[in-house]
Amino acid sequence: MWNSIWRAVMKMKINPKKLSLQEKMSCVFILANMLVFLVTLLLFTGINSMSREIDMVYEDNMHLNELSDALTSVQDSMTDYLNAKTSDSLEEFYRNEQTYTEMVEELNDEIAGTAFLRMERSIRYMSQEYLDVVGQTIEAKRGRNVEKYRVRYENATQMYGYIDTYINSLNNERFRNNSENYSRLSDAFRRFEMISILVLTVVIVGNVVLIIRFTGGMIRPLKGLATSADEVARGNFDVELIPVAAEDEIGIVTKAFNQMVVSIRQYIERLRQSMEIQQSLKERELMMEAHLKDAQLKYLQAQINPHFLFNTLNAGAQLAMMEGADRTYDYVQNVAEFFRYNVKKGNETVTVREEIELVDNYIYILNVRFSGEIHYEKKIEESLLSIQMPGMILQPVVENCVNHGIREMEGKGKIWLKVYQEEDVVCISVRDNGKGISPEKIEKILNGTYREEKHVGGSNGIGMDNVIARLKLYSEMDDVMSIYSDGENHGTEFVIYLKKKEEGEPYHVQDHAG
Repeated sequence: MWNSIWRAVMKMKINPKKLSLQEKMSCVFILANMLVFLVTLLLFTGINSMSREIDMVYEDNMHLNELSDALTSVQDSMTDYLNAKTSDSLEEFYRNEQTYTEMVEELNDEIAGTAFLRMERSIRYMSQEYLDVVGQTIEAKRGRNVEKYRVRYENATQMYGYIDTYINSLNNERFRNNSENYSRLSDAFRRFEMISILVLTVVIVGNVVLIIRFTGGMIRPLKGLATSADEVARGNFDVELIPVAAEDEIGIVTKAFNQMVVSIRQYIERLRQSMEIQQSLKERELMMEAHLKDAQLKYLQAQINPHFLFNTLNAGAQLAMMEGADRTYDYVQNVAEFFRYNVKKGNETVTVREEIELVDNYIYILNVRFSGEIHYEKKIEESLLSIQMPGMILQPVVENCVNHGIREMEGKGKIWLKVYQEEDVVCISVRDNGKGISPEKIEKILNGTYREEKHVGGSNGIGMDNVIARLKLYSEMDDVMSIYSDGENHGTEFVIYLKKKEEGEPYHVQDHAG
């Protein structure tokens, strides 16, 4: 029974797990009441059917009694007319005759059948003959043929007696048979009553079992939740997570409880890791204090050589100017500016203008060294020169193009520098017509795994991995550079992407040695 109900629910495409508690309780209430209603309706229909059968047991006897009364009315109305010979008595006769004729027509006319049906057939034909004789008697009376209507009347009266006796005999036989049927139907009715009471009892018990199982299934997760909550309250956060069987209110609370337990576990784990890190930092702090003075000493020593170099270059520039060697003066001055920028601007935020000026100095120095072998072109949007960027970005890229791209091209090497804007991103393109870069090397440069075995002569020691790392730190983006090369001897293009930061916005870039 419950399986059929379950199948009916599934046919309605209802997912019980997604129903709320109110919907579940409503469904159980509706199903239980529908079941009681259907069973009661079936029992009521059965009782009505059996009641109609019991009521119809003696219907044949009632019909035969009516037939006997109609026959008597025909006989009496005929006698009244013969005695009074009035129009009223004649009309009464014809009415009774019509009634009796209609009732006779309803009797069985088949030859075969039960004994009762054969007796009905005999009464039918005897009645038809009787009606003919009665009609002849009335006609003889109306024709004032006294001798004829008397003979016909006596025949009709005799036939009336036969028919009435036959009807009574059939009525008695049917009464005995119907009494047996009545007793049988009464016994069946009493049995049906007992079965109905039993079925209703089973249905009620089944509804009770259904409600108990439903409430038990609803309370079971609550009991598990209460037990786990008590364990958590005692400080045991390693309790087993409660399985979520439904998406009702209890399921939502269970999910929230599981998430709370997981969050507490994660918080405790993070707290433990944080304490371990703090302990490790304390140990490292003690070690760093021991090396602090040594590091400070090395820093002071490192400052001596650059300052000595600047002073020496400035002295050489002054001497060249005094002797009238203008080209020598320009060269020494550019070299001094180049090194000064390297030392002072390496860890600062600069503008695009300052980076381009450094590239200009660098190209000038190279052309003096190599007799103007590098052809250098610029295409710059003036409005972008004040955009901020990390220092020492463009020169290492240009240096890479020179050392790895056009150094061996004997005066045919070219470098193009372009600054432009795409939406909210400033793009700086450095392109050469050198020997190009393989896709494998491009991938290694971009992911920071490419390493040179040694620095090429003239390099400042700042590698591409250092450039990319500082750009990512500055722009807070992963996509800060693209490298394009169409293959061997087709040149290389480096495109740097910067967020727009106008001059004056605070920013500090930490140094990453390349």
